[in-house]
Amino acid sequence: MSKSSAQYSQYPQHHPHDHGRALHRRPVAAAAAIALPLPATDDAYTIVHAGKQVRFGPVVFWIVVGTVVLLGLWSAATATYFAFRDDVLTRLIARQAEMQYAYEDRIAELRAKVDRTTSRQLLDQEQFDQKLDQIMKRQTALESRATALGAMPDVTGSIPRSTPQRGDAGQSTPKPSPISDTVIFVAPPDREARLESRAPAVMAPPTNQFAKNQGFDNVLVRLTTSLDQVERRQMAALSAVEEGMDSRMRRMRGVVSDLGLNLANLEAAVPRTAMGGPFVPVKLTANAGPFEKQLNRINVTRAEMDRLNRTLALVPYRKPVIGEVEFTSGFGVRSDPFLGRPAMHTGLDFRAATGDPVRVTANGKVVSAGWSGGYGRMIEVDHGNGLSTRYGHLSEINVRVGEVVKIGQVVGLVGSTGRSTGPHLHYETRIDGDAVDPQKFLRAGVRLSAG
Repeated sequence: MSKSSAQYSQYPQHHPHDHGRALHRRPVAAAAAIALPLPATDDAYTIVHAGKQVRFGPVVFWIVVGTVVLLGLWSAATATYFAFRDDVLTRLIARQAEMQYAYEDRIAELRAKVDRTTSRQLLDQEQFDQKLDQIMKRQTALESRATALGAMPDVTGSIPRSTPQRGDAGQSTPKPSPISDTVIFVAPPDREARLESRAPAVMAPPTNQFAKNQGFDNVLVRLTTSLDQVERRQMAALSAVEEGMDSRMRRMRGVVSDLGLNLANLEAAVPRTAMGGPFVPVKLTANAGPFEKQLNRINVTRAEMDRLNRTLALVPYRKPVIGEVEFTSGFGVRSDPFLGRPAMHTGLDFRAATGDPVRVTANGKVVSAGWSGGYGRMIEVDHGNGLSTRYGHLSEINVRVGEVVKIGQVVGLVGSTGRSTGPHLHYETRIDGDAVDPQKFLRAGVRLSAG
């Protein structure tokens, strides 16, 4: 294919007189296409195929060429697309998978956050229940301790209850729901007697979980603080009781020692009362706390003190007359009121009016009741273990020989019988028959009564 105005030198020249004459042509292959230029005056393109000529104009030619070029580009693009389609699809699928995984991770993260929040709420509720149970158990223990303290005769007053009274702010104990953000006021059946829950009259605005947990913690802290105060007061009361008992025990033992008496002999002389039962040793539990241990020590000390009190009930350290005591004559050497010569006075003379009651100073048994020489009307009481007392110059005797008398019992009336210059009571204390100074016993009584 070529332009018609070009390359005329390659072909034989045509002349007008050659018309009708056969044109001599070169042999060409049937399948070959040769473009022969045609004589023309304009730019044109000719395609020769199998002896036929097809003439194209420049516009059509370039349209064909453009079409062929576009088809080639399209083919190249299509081939490229199909060549790299797998990579593109792979990237697209990977992108979609990445986005899906991101969404799944986000959902899993949100689900885990919800689970953590739920678990935290459940754990907070469980911890709150555990703390509340511990407080209730502690309150029960303190109530039992208060009962034990109230039963002790040495403790006066009452122990206030640890829980707030009805209507207090700490009385209503909110209990959170593990999932919901609302507050539910619930009172367990076994706690209604101690912690009464009441629904609020006006619904308060919703608060966040942190604020509610802080409120719960504040309630528990107030309850724990109240229980701590009660426990401290109980321990202080118990310590005071123990200290008082120990002090009294020391004084009682000191009195027996100062009087020169044998405690074992005194205890052996105590008359046995109607008592009995199996022997059960005192044992503390393995989980006994300081309060229980101290209470056990107090109980042991109190039992020992009761035994000493029963023993000291046989020791005449009390006054035989009541009211203000005035001695008209002491124990020891004095001038005899009748003879005026030195003489031994074996007792104490208490100034009193005729008819005033005379009381026995210790438990014992009457061994003498009647007239006895210079004593006039006299009573002698045997207290056991060699201890005895005498009451002389009585105007009246109210007991008989062999009668058992108790501390403070009226055994006679003051008088002036026998060798006496006026109404008074002659009082003696004897150990194994020997007269001793009664003031020694009376001072011991004052020492004991001081505690």
